[in-house]
Amino acid sequence: MLIAGIDIGSGSTKCILVDESGAVKGRGLVKTKANFEKVAGEVLDMARSDAGPAAGEVGYVATTGLGRYAVPFRDIQITDLTCGARGAATLFPSTKYVLDIGAQCSRAIKLRENGKVKEFHMNEKCAAGSGGFLERAAKYLEVRITDVGPMSLQAAKPQPISSVCAVLAETEIINHISEGATVENILRGIHDSLADRSLLLLKRVGLDGEVTLIGGVALQEGMIVSLREKLGVTVNVPKEPHFTAALGAALLGLQRYRKLATAAAA
Repeated sequence: MLIAGIDIGSGSTKCILVDESGAVKGRGLVKTKANFEKVAGEVLDMARSDAGPAAGEVGYVATTGLGRYAVPFRDIQITDLTCGARGAATLFPSTKYVLDIGAQCSRAIKLRENGKVKEFHMNEKCAAGSGGFLERAAKYLEVRITDVGPMSLQAAKPQPISSVCAVLAETEIINHISEGATVENILRGIHDSLADRSLLLLKRVGLDGEVTLIGGVALQEGMIVSLREKLGVTVNVPKEPHFTAALGAALLGLQRYRKLATAAAA
């Protein structure tokens, strides 16, 4: 028996399959499309293929993310805050905070000792505090998003991006280019700007200990370096940070499945 956790995010849709012991057996990732039901089916099929025929059948499906209600074959839907917290706490049991920088928004989460959400805050101003701004900036600078992280590490003189509005921040980028700033220095400035906003969010939930960074932006090395410099605390990064919420959904789905099975046997 396999349990599926499907995370339908604004940028990509992820799926993690775990067995009844909680071990990961398969994973899948596709670009999110307007038809959430279809994209959830696609990513589930991909994860099944990755798991292989010997892994067993999917018996329970937990969904999370912005499209979690739009999957008719789900057994349970769970908020992405809860799933991200559970996934991060599973991977790093000593973490006290979770920083989730996704395509649409950034969130700072304070955890209870059991890995549940105690308090959280989200960026409220504009997309300049999320990964979506990085994608737009990379497109404008004619840089592949996969190259942003390594290029940011090559910066010699990071250029500050101070605007909290994405439109005004893009104007700052244009000004830096006109003044002859290198792409590397601009990209590091963007990472530093995101790190500054992340620090403010974490301070609002009482930052005083270990942080785990999750979400697609955590795949960028330059972002990780900026955060470690700005936060001044241990910053954990999962091997596959963009799958963390899907992992949490799968594990919470497994927990629910066990309760139902126990109740049925009683």
